[in-house]
Amino acid sequence: MSMFSTKSIDKLLDEANRSDRSLKKVLGPLDVVMVGIGAIIGAGIFAMIGEAAVGASSGYPAGPALVISFLLTAIACGFAALCYAELASMVPISGSAYTYTYATLGQIVAWIIGWDLIIEYAIGNVAVAISWSGYFCDFIKNTFGFECPIWLRMDYRSFVQKGLDLATVPISLTFPLF
Repeated sequence: MSMFSTKSIDKLLDEANRSDRSLKKVLGPLDVVMVGIGAIIGAGIFAMIGEAAVGASSGYPAGPALVISFLLTAIACGFAALCYAELASMVPISGSAYTYTYATLGQIVAWIIGWDLIIEYAIGNVAVAISWSGYFCDFIKNTFGFECPIWLRMDYRSFVQKGLDLATVPISLTFPLF
Protein backbone atom coordinates (compact mmCIF):
# COMPACT_ATOMS: atom_id res chain seq x y z
CA MET A 1 0.00 0.00 0.00
CA SER A 2 1.45 3.34 -1.07
CA MET A 3 1.71 6.38 1.18
CA PHE A 4 -0.05 8.34 -1.54
CA SER A 5 -3.01 5.98 -1.80
CA THR A 6 -6.41 7.59 -1.53
CA LYS A 7 -9.72 6.31 -0.24
CA SER A 8 -12.63 6.30 -2.60
CA ILE A 9 -15.67 8.33 -1.66
CA ASP A 10 -17.74 5.13 -1.58
CA LYS A 11 -15.36 3.57 0.95
CA LEU A 12 -15.43 6.72 3.10
CA LEU A 13 -19.24 6.68 3.07
CA ASP A 14 -19.34 2.97 3.96
CA GLU A 15 -16.96 3.49 6.89
CA ALA A 16 -18.95 6.49 8.11
CA ASN A 17 -22.20 4.51 8.09
CA ARG A 18 -20.84 1.55 10.09
CA SER A 19 -22.24 1.70 13.61
CA ASP A 20 -19.32 -0.17 15.21
CA ARG A 21 -16.82 2.47 14.06
CA SER A 22 -18.75 5.62 14.83
CA LEU A 23 -18.67 7.91 17.80
CA LYS A 24 -21.75 9.21 19.51
CA LYS A 25 -22.56 12.65 18.19
CA VAL A 26 -22.92 15.01 21.12
CA LEU A 27 -22.08 18.40 19.66
CA GLY A 28 -24.40 19.88 17.10
CA PRO A 29 -23.53 22.37 14.37
CA LEU A 30 -24.35 25.33 16.61
CA ASP A 31 -22.07 23.99 19.37
CA VAL A 32 -19.13 23.59 17.00
CA VAL A 33 -19.67 27.06 15.53
CA MET A 34 -19.82 28.57 19.03
CA VAL A 35 -16.53 26.89 20.01
CA GLY A 36 -14.86 28.34 16.92
CA ILE A 37 -16.32 31.79 17.45
CA GLY A 38 -15.29 31.68 21.12
CA ALA A 39 -11.69 30.98 20.17
CA ILE A 40 -11.69 33.73 17.56
CA ILE A 41 -13.35 36.33 19.78
CA GLY A 42 -11.39 35.38 22.90
CA ALA A 43 -7.96 35.93 21.40
CA GLY A 44 -8.63 38.05 18.38
CA ILE A 45 -11.05 40.80 19.18
CA PHE A 46 -10.40 41.41 22.87
CA ALA A 47 -6.65 41.03 23.07
CA MET A 48 -4.98 41.47 19.72
CA ILE A 49 -7.17 44.28 18.43
CA GLY A 50 -6.66 46.36 21.56
CA GLU A 51 -2.91 45.96 21.39
CA ALA A 52 -2.83 46.81 17.68
CA ALA A 53 -5.05 49.86 18.15
CA VAL A 54 -2.82 51.41 20.82
CA GLY A 55 0.47 50.14 19.39
CA ALA A 56 1.41 48.17 22.49
CA SER A 57 4.58 46.56 21.18
CA SER A 58 5.76 49.25 18.75
CA GLY A 59 4.38 52.41 20.32
CA TYR A 60 2.64 53.38 17.06
CA PRO A 61 -1.14 52.95 16.86
CA ALA A 62 -2.43 51.03 13.84
CA GLY A 63 -4.96 53.59 12.63
CA PRO A 64 -6.85 52.82 9.40
CA ALA A 65 -4.56 49.85 8.70
CA LEU A 66 -6.49 47.93 11.37
CA VAL A 67 -9.77 48.32 9.46
CA ILE A 68 -8.08 47.39 6.19
CA SER A 69 -6.61 44.26 7.78
CA PHE A 70 -10.10 43.27 8.95
CA LEU A 71 -11.43 43.66 5.42
CA LEU A 72 -8.58 41.60 3.94
CA THR A 73 -9.10 38.94 6.59
CA ALA A 74 -12.82 38.81 5.83
CA ILE A 75 -12.08 38.29 2.13
CA ALA A 76 -9.54 35.54 2.91
CA CYS A 77 -12.05 33.83 5.24
CA GLY A 78 -14.70 34.03 2.53
CA PHE A 79 -12.38 32.30 0.05
CA ALA A 80 -11.53 29.63 2.64
CA ALA A 81 -15.25 29.06 3.22
CA LEU A 82 -15.80 28.66 -0.53
CA CYS A 83 -12.95 26.13 -0.69
CA TYR A 84 -14.42 24.12 2.17
CA ALA A 85 -17.86 24.26 0.52
CA GLU A 86 -16.37 22.92 -2.71
CA LEU A 87 -14.59 20.11 -0.87
CA ALA A 88 -17.72 19.27 1.13
CA SER A 89 -19.73 18.99 -2.08
CA MET A 90 -17.12 16.69 -3.66
CA VAL A 91 -16.77 14.45 -0.59
CA PRO A 92 -20.30 14.18 0.89
CA ILE A 93 -19.24 13.04 4.35
CA SER A 94 -18.77 14.98 7.54
CA GLY A 95 -15.14 15.67 8.18
CA SER A 96 -12.55 18.30 7.93
CA ALA A 97 -9.47 19.03 5.89
CA TYR A 98 -8.10 15.62 6.93
CA THR A 99 -10.97 13.67 5.36
CA TYR A 100 -10.96 15.76 2.21
CA THR A 101 -7.22 15.41 1.84
CA TYR A 102 -7.35 11.66 2.38
CA ALA A 103 -9.94 11.33 -0.37
CA THR A 104 -8.09 13.52 -2.86
CA LEU A 105 -4.35 13.69 -2.18
CA GLY A 106 -3.56 10.53 -0.23
CA GLN A 107 -2.63 9.10 3.12
CA ILE A 108 0.69 10.85 3.79
CA VAL A 109 -0.61 14.31 2.89
CA ALA A 110 -3.70 13.70 5.04
CA TRP A 111 -1.44 12.66 7.94
CA ILE A 112 0.51 15.92 7.59
CA ILE A 113 -2.72 17.94 7.41
CA GLY A 114 -4.04 16.13 10.52
CA TRP A 115 -0.98 17.07 12.56
CA ASP A 116 -1.11 20.59 11.14
CA LEU A 117 -4.68 20.91 12.43
CA ILE A 118 -3.62 19.73 15.89
CA ILE A 119 -0.84 22.32 15.99
CA GLU A 120 -3.22 25.01 14.71
CA TYR A 121 -5.74 24.32 17.47
CA ALA A 122 -3.02 24.16 20.11
CA ILE A 123 -1.63 27.54 19.10
CA GLY A 124 -5.13 29.02 18.99
CA ASN A 125 -5.80 27.74 22.49
CA VAL A 126 -2.53 29.21 23.76
CA ALA A 127 -3.49 32.64 22.42
CA VAL A 128 -6.88 32.41 24.12
CA ALA A 129 -5.28 31.27 27.40
CA ILE A 130 -2.80 34.15 27.35
CA SER A 131 -5.47 36.76 26.71
CA TRP A 132 -7.90 35.41 29.31
CA SER A 133 -5.19 35.07 31.96
CA GLY A 134 -4.38 38.74 31.39
CA TYR A 135 -8.05 39.59 31.90
CA PHE A 136 -8.13 37.48 35.06
CA CYS A 137 -5.08 39.20 36.54
CA ASP A 138 -6.56 42.62 35.71
CA PHE A 139 -9.86 41.59 37.30
CA ILE A 140 -8.12 40.41 40.49
CA LYS A 141 -6.07 43.62 40.64
CA ASN A 142 -9.03 45.96 40.06
CA THR A 143 -11.48 44.04 42.26
CA PHE A 144 -9.37 42.91 45.22
CA GLY A 145 -6.26 45.06 44.89
CA PHE A 146 -4.04 41.99 44.61
CA GLU A 147 -1.52 41.96 41.78
CA CYS A 148 -0.61 38.56 40.36
CA PRO A 149 3.12 37.91 40.79
CA ILE A 150 5.24 38.30 37.66
CA TRP A 151 6.26 34.64 37.74
CA LEU A 152 2.59 33.64 37.39
CA ARG A 153 1.99 35.99 34.46
CA MET A 154 5.03 35.26 32.32
CA ASP A 155 6.44 32.27 30.51
CA TYR A 156 9.87 30.90 31.40
CA ARG A 157 11.69 32.23 28.32
CA SER A 158 10.38 35.79 28.70
CA PHE A 159 11.11 35.65 32.44
CA VAL A 160 14.77 34.83 31.82
CA GLN A 161 15.13 37.22 28.85
CA LYS A 162 13.92 40.13 30.98
CA GLY A 163 16.75 39.36 33.40
CA LEU A 164 14.47 38.31 36.24
CA ASP A 165 15.84 35.94 38.85
CA LEU A 166 14.36 32.46 39.12
CA ALA A 167 15.20 32.54 42.83
CA THR A 168 12.21 34.87 43.32
CA VAL A 169 9.83 32.02 42.51
CA PRO A 170 8.62 30.42 45.75
CA ILE A 171 10.31 27.07 46.37
CA SER A 172 7.01 25.32 47.14
CA LEU A 173 5.86 25.90 43.54
CA THR A 174 8.93 24.50 41.81
CA PHE A 175 8.71 20.95 40.55
CA PRO A 176 11.54 18.43 41.01
CA LEU A 177 12.88 16.74 37.90
CA PHE A 178 12.92 13.28 39.48
